[in-house]
Amino acid sequence: MHRGHHHGDGHGPASQVPVAGWEVFEVLVLLVLGTALVGYAAARRVAGSGRAWPARRTVCWSAGVVCAGGGLVGPVATAAHTSFTAHMAAHLLLGMLAPLLLVLGAPVTLALRALPVTWGRRLTRLLRTAPVRAATHPVVAGLMNAGGLWVLYTTSLYPLMHGSVLVHSAVHAHVLVWGYVLTASLVGVDPDPHRSSVLVRSGVLIVVVAAHSILSRWLYAHPPAGVGAADGRSGAQLMYYGGDVVDVLLMVLLLHRWYASGRHREAAAPRRVTAAAHRPGTVRGDP
Repeated sequence: MHRGHHHGDGHGPASQVPVAGWEVFEVLVLLVLGTALVGYAAARRVAGSGRAWPARRTVCWSAGVVCAGGGLVGPVATAAHTSFTAHMAAHLLLGMLAPLLLVLGAPVTLALRALPVTWGRRLTRLLRTAPVRAATHPVVAGLMNAGGLWVLYTTSLYPLMHGSVLVHSAVHAHVLVWGYVLTASLVGVDPDPHRSSVLVRSGVLIVVVAAHSILSRWLYAHPPAGVGAADGRSGAQLMYYGGDVVDVLLMVLLLHRWYASGRHREAAAPRRVTAAAHRPGTVRGDP
């Protein structure tokens, strides 16, 4: 648990937050994460009454929840209040690795299998609404994700979030949610009737990677207010190299999805031709 933070020695942003505020934050985080694990397990149990749910999906979801927890509570999260390097480690866990693993857990597909038909149709209609379609477009998600990081690290928001539990909570919720939405829009495994083309998704991924790279270089020379030079350089390097690992995984998954979809279309083409040949009135030359 956090025991209060007050530091302004050049190694981190000055903050003075009551201990109770951080303890309430950690309890709420643990409740949300526990609910995510229990809810997924319950949905898997219901969905498993039909077709078996792939174990790898459960492993990915569980690992994603653990990574998110590691970025919000525990030793890394506690150290992040006084160390920019630790903060960046927490950011990589919460904003990059956790979203990727959670997306690979295919929670929407599991929910559609587990929910009653009526609720499943309502969820499908919700996902088709204009606001959801707009928010999940790769361009919008990329702007919210990368743009949010630039705002966080190049304005007074970074030191402010260490002095307010509410701001701290809002920033980390933004990082996790938009990290998930961006990842899902790029390499999601859940059904998406409005998924953008591979060209659009590839372009967005390249721009987001470039934005992260430029930001890390900027932070190397211009650390946030209250962060020491050495700590700033170390954190920027972690952001640069650690982010590259996740970015490469995203690229590999995007290419794999593109290749797999191409193979699927090629395999389906002969079946469509055969079905058309046996359908009445489809013989070439018929009126």
